[in-house]
Amino acid sequence: MKDNAGKITYKEKEYKVVFNLNVMEAIQEEYGTLDNWTELTSGANQEVNIKALKFGYTEMLNEGLSIEAEESGEEYKPVTPAFVGRMLTDIGLENMTKTLQDTVIESTKTDEEKNV
Repeated sequence: MKDNAGKITYKEKEYKVVFNLNVMEAIQEEYGTLDNWTELTSGANQEVNIKALKFGYTEMLNEGLSIEAEESGEEYKPVTPAFVGRMLTDIGLENMTKTLQDTVIESTKTDEEKNV
C-alpha cells in the first residue's frame, strides 16, 4: 500500500486527501470493517450514507493536513465534520465521492497494478 494523495480545491485552497493505514484504522474503529464503510459510501446498493462519507473525508483530509504539518514544521489544524459537510455541499457530493473513490483505489493498488 502506498501513501497516495488526491487533491481537492475548496475556496481557493488546495487540500491533500490521503488514504493510508492511519485512515483505515480510524474507519475500522468507527464502522467495524472497511467493507462496511465502503458499502455505506459507495451508493451502489443504497443511498450514500452522508455521515460515513463525511467521516471518511474528515479522516482523509486530517491525515493530509497532519502530514503537511509534519513536513513543514507548522502547527496541525484539523478540520471538523461540519467543515467537511460544507465542503461536500459546495464542491458537490458526486465530485467528492469520485475523488474519495479514486484516492482509495489508487492507494490500495499494488505496484504491478499501477504500472498497467
